[in-house]
Amino acid sequence: MTNQDAPEQVTGGLIGKLTGKAKQAAGNALGDEKLAAEGRLQEAQVETQEEARREAFEAGQREGEAEVEAQRAAAETERQRLEAEKAAKQREDAIERDRVKAEQEAAAEAQRLKASAEAGRSAQEQAAETAEERAERERVAAAQEATRLEQEAREAEARANAIDPKE
Repeated sequence: MTNQDAPEQVTGGLIGKLTGKAKQAAGNALGDEKLAAEGRLQEAQVETQEEARREAFEAGQREGEAEVEAQRAAAETERQRLEAEKAAKQREDAIERDRVKAEQEAAAEAQRLKASAEAGRSAQEQAAETAEERAERERVAAAQEATRLEQEAREAEARANAIDPKE
């Protein structure tokens, strides 16, 4: 029934199994061990092909799962990178806000010190003016007192000369 020089093309699947079982049954029924062995061999080949297809399918599934997992890992890595970038940006923004706040506080403190120094200078100038005015009043009062005393001295001398004109 078969040519041993040319390998037989085995039909796979259910038809191949049925064909193998039929050959095996026919070989057993006819007492043709060669035909029965060919049937067993065909059945085994079909099972091997089915197992190879099943393993190829499972390998494809595992490959697909690995690809999905690789994509998931890449997405997670990208998410972490973006989060790190966002956190770095937030830190930079906070540093900038702190710097601006510190500059504003320093400017306000400098302005306060300048105003305080100006107020101190103004107070010193006012005190100096007040002291000058007081000194001027005291000088005028002293000059008036000197003038009054000189006048009294002249009057006293005139009275003395009127009482004793010898000199």
